[in-house]
Amino acid sequence: MCGICGIATTGGAVDPARLAAMSETLVHRGPDSEGSFVDGGVGLAARRLAIIDLQTGDQPIGNEDGRIQVVQNGELYNYRELRHDLERAGHTFATHCDTEVLVHLYEEHGLDFAERLRGMFAVALWDGPQRRLVLARDRYGIKPLYYREVDGELAFASELRALPRGAIDPDAVEAFLAFNCIPAPLTIFRETRKLPPGHVLSWQAGRHELTRFARPAPVSADEVRHEDEAELIEELRARLRDSVRAHLVADVPVGVLLSGGIDSATLTALAAAESTEPVRTFSIGFEERSFDELADARLVAEQYGTRHEELVLRPDAALLLPALAEAFDEPFADSSALPTYLVSKLAAEHVKVALSGEGGDELFGGYYTYTADMLATRYGALAGFARPLVERLPSSSAKASFDYKAKRFVRAAHLPPLERHHAWKEIFSADARAELTGRHSDFDPIDLLRTRFAETEGAELLTRLQDVDLGIYLVDDLLAKTDRASMAHSLEARVPFLDPFVTNFALALPTEQKVQGLRKKVLLRKAVAPLVPAPLLRRRKRGFSIPAAAWLRGELEPFARDTLSSDTLRRQGFFDPGAVRRILEDHVSGKEDLSRQLWGLLAFTLWHERHVENAPRETSVARALA
Repeated sequence: MCGICGIATTGGAVDPARLAAMSETLVHRGPDSEGSFVDGGVGLAARRLAIIDLQTGDQPIGNEDGRIQVVQNGELYNYRELRHDLERAGHTFATHCDTEVLVHLYEEHGLDFAERLRGMFAVALWDGPQRRLVLARDRYGIKPLYYREVDGELAFASELRALPRGAIDPDAVEAFLAFNCIPAPLTIFRETRKLPPGHVLSWQAGRHELTRFARPAPVSADEVRHEDEAELIEELRARLRDSVRAHLVADVPVGVLLSGGIDSATLTALAAAESTEPVRTFSIGFEERSFDELADARLVAEQYGTRHEELVLRPDAALLLPALAEAFDEPFADSSALPTYLVSKLAAEHVKVALSGEGGDELFGGYYTYTADMLATRYGALAGFARPLVERLPSSSAKASFDYKAKRFVRAAHLPPLERHHAWKEIFSADARAELTGRHSDFDPIDLLRTRFAETEGAELLTRLQDVDLGIYLVDDLLAKTDRASMAHSLEARVPFLDPFVTNFALALPTEQKVQGLRKKVLLRKAVAPLVPAPLLRRRKRGFSIPAAAWLRGELEPFARDTLSSDTLRRQGFFDPGAVRRILEDHVSGKEDLSRQLWGLLAFTLWHERHVENAPRETSVARALA
C-alpha cells in the first residue's frame, strides 16, 4: 500500500522539488519509505507502507534495463502466479514484491496488462522508449487515482491534496448535495478528474486517451444461475474462503474490522480458519442502544477466540468533525466515516492491514432499499393512499426508524424503478438544491445513475439496481470512505467481497437468491449460517452508522449552529443562510429527520474552511454558485 503521484509535461524537465512536495503530502499513506524517478519531462514518486517484501520492495521499480518504471498503490493477490508465468517467459526479477510484476506484465501485454490483475490497485507506469505514461485503476474502484491535465501537463496523485486546486466545479457541488459524496469522474475542482474504475489512461506528447479494460456487470436475465440451492451454497462458501485466503497474504499481521454484521463476521470466521494465531479484531460501539453493535461483535470474537479491541464512541464534534475534514480532501458526508476513522485508528495501533466487509450488501442484496424496490413493483400504487397518514408520523432519532423508512417509501414508490431507488437514498432533491443554492442547474446528477443503469438492459431489475450501487455508491461513498479513513492512520484496508472469485458468482445469482419479501441476503445467510453466531443471522441490518439524528438534537446542536452560522455561510457564498436555518430548525424540533442533510452541510462547510480558505495564497476558488 502506498501513496503515488507524478507529473508528465511537454513543457521541459520536471522539477524534483515540486515532485518531492507532492509526495510529502501523501506521507500518511506510506510512512515506511519514499522514492522517486525523473526522466526529463516525467516524474514518478511513491510513499510506501511496507506490506509484502519489506526489505527490497521500495518504489519506483523498473524492469531489467530500467527503461520502464512503475509505482503502485494497492495489492495484487495473483502476483505469484503472474510472476511464475513471466519468469517462464524469460523475465528476470530483482525483488519478491507484487509491484515488480507490473513492469514485466506491461512488457508482455502493453496496455492490456491491467486485464490480468486480481487485486486492488492504482498504477502509474512510465514507458521510456515510447515516452508514454500509463495510469490504471482496479475494476472495482477500491483504490483512488486523480489526474489534472492543463496546458500540456498531466499531474496525478492518490489524493487531491497533492495536486493544484483551482476553481470549484458547480456540477460537483450539485452532485454532492444529491449524494453526500462526489461521483467519478467529477471532483470538487473543475480541472481535476477521478480515473473511473476499470479504466486505463494513456498519455503521450501532451494528449491522453481513456479506455475501459473491465466492467463487472450482471448477467442477462436468461443466463442467471438456477442450480440446486445446496450446490450454490457450497460454491459460495468455497469462493469466499478462497478470497479471504488470498487477502491474508502479507509479511505483517492482518486484522479484521468487525462491525457486528454478517459480512465482517464471515470474514472473521474465514480468517480464523486460515490463521495459525488468534485473529485481531476491532470494533466501535455507541452509547445509544439502537446503534450499538458491540454485543454482536463480541459474540463473533468469543466464538473464534480473537484478540479483540473495542471503543465506545461519544460525540466530540470540536475534535472529530474537523479531523474528518482534514482526512477527506474533498467534501464527503457519509456520517459512518466517523466510526470508520476511529476503528481504523484503533486497528492501526496493533496491525498494518485489516479486512473490511464492503461490497457484501451491493452484491448479495443487503439493503432495505432492495426490499423496497421489490415491494414497490407490487404495492407502489397503494403508497399514495397511505401517504397522508404516514407523513403525520413523528420523527424518531432511532436508527433506521419506522417513520423514516415509511416516509421515504410513500414519497417515492410511484416513480420509475431507477428514480425511486435513488429517491429512497437522495439527500437534497432538485427543488431543495435550488432553494439551498439559489441556482437551477442544467446538470442533473441522476444522469450518472441513468447512464450506468442503461448499460445493463436485459438483466433482472433488482440486479440492475444493485449494479448502479456497485458502480457508484460503493465506489464513491463506501470505498472512498474506507480508503481515506484507514490511510489517514497508515492502515491498509482490504475488501475480500470485491474479488472476481466472489463478484462473478454474485452477479449471476437470480433475484430470489438475494431478496425474498422482507428477507435480504437470502443465499449468503444460508451459506454462512455454519460460520457465524445464530443471533446475527436473525437480527435486522443496522449498518455501520452513527446516531447523527440524536446527536444533532443534543450534544452536536451548538456545534452545528456555530459551524453553519449565517456569517460563515455568507462568507463562503454557496448556501442560503435562511434555507440552512430552516433545515436545522425542522430537524431539532423533531418535525423530520434531516440529519443526513445537516451532516452534508457541516461536511462541506468544514471542508471549505480547511482546504480552501486555509489553502495556499495562489489557490483560485470560484464562487460558482453565488
